Amino acid sequence: MHPIEHLRYVARARGADPVSLVRETAAALGGLSHEPAGIVLAVRRIVQRHPTTGPLWWLCSHVLGANDPFEAIRRCEEQIETDNTVKTLRDALPQDAVVCIVGWPTATLNAIARRADLKLFVVESNGDGDALVDRLQNIDVDATLVQHEFLSRIISQCDVVIIEALATGARDVLCNGGSHSVAALAYCEQKPVWLVTQCGTRLPEPLWVGMLADVSADIENPFDVVPVSLVTQIISPNGVSQDITTPFTAECPPTTELLRRSAM
Repeated sequence: MHPIEHLRYVARARGADPVSLVRETAAALGGLSHEPAGIVLAVRRIVQRHPTTGPLWWLCSHVLGANDPFEAIRRCEEQIETDNTVKTLRDALPQDAVVCIVGWPTATLNAIARRADLKLFVVESNGDGDALVDRLQNIDVDATLVQHEFLSRIISQCDVVIIEALATGARDVLCNGGSHSVAALAYCEQKPVWLVTQCGTRLPEPLWVGMLADVSADIENPFDVVPVSLVTQIISPNGVSQDITTPFTAECPPTTELLRRSAM
């Protein structure tokens, strides 16, 4: 497939997990070595098409900010492949835990789908919950769909509530819709709230603000901005941390060129 067609395919993709999008985008951008001038336009269009996928902003920012964009692509691919966030989360969950998640958090699911001992409550978010519960039950995972009117009862039964970052700023996190209310209720119920931030989600302030401007422009967007102050533990490529006072350190340069809009 020609690199441009490959990029168009990635731009049109819907429902793919962030890691897969990064891998496909990196592969397509790597094919532009014979016409590197096309990279700037390509990465702008990618983040326009996937404005809430932090790891894509991370990849594209590294590509635009590097003297050698193709070396930057290779480094990003390596970091994605060696990210231990999923394994860290899987190992951190206690045996026979009752866990609450929101929507379809891909990294979290990759960690817990292999844990047959867990009981999952899946909070509906943007129509994803019902489909996810069906998928989990088909692989013999104990999963139950939860509507928001039953949250209080369900949270009180949980051992752990997990929310997953689509992207983060220094002190706030973009998550699936409903995550803020779930985390706030768990906080009030004194239940542990774990935040999953896989590789590439932590953005510098200019890119974070630019992302939120796009998200906030649509009042019906299915996402929540959650303050880190509601979290008790963070699972990341660096392991497990209970430090919620230190601002997140950005994982990519503040390449503001990425914020300029190109014709689609």
